Amino acid sequence: MERYKPTEEDGRLSLRGHVVDKAHAARMRHLGESNRGHIDSEMMLRMLDDGELVRYPTGIRFDAEPLQAGEFAYPQPIGDTPSQGYCIFIHPIFENEREHWPLLIAYHIPSINYGDIVGHEDAELFGATLLGMETEDYYEAICRLADTLPAPPE
Repeated sequence: MERYKPTEEDGRLSLRGHVVDKAHAARMRHLGESNRGHIDSEMMLRMLDDGELVRYPTGIRFDAEPLQAGEFAYPQPIGDTPSQGYCIFIHPIFENEREHWPLLIAYHIPSINYGDIVGHEDAELFGATLLGMETEDYYEAICRLADTLPAPPE
């Protein structure tokens, strides 16, 4: 009998399923069994402290210094190992737009949890599931926010 060797696609599907399960479980835990309601900025910040949702200690800071042109946020490791935590740097134009924080933060949780194997599709699926949105609607909302960023200096 030959042993089954998982393919890259099998791994991708497994990751995708895990991302959805993690987001759904967090949504249920924080919104209750009804799974109804809205995840606001305060709840999102509490979720960052939820070790069941975010694998490593994570905080946020409004600072564009580490961001590349066109980036609305970036999760930067604090130390040499993931266990030392992350800081999600968010573009300062969003500091007073708390209603957008959940969209911006949720996008980066999968890369904090799983590292470089996460692609933009996984981030979009996670954010949409966590926030109770259709993936396409989440994607469009993120794009609209990214489009509000100031143009980089020439």
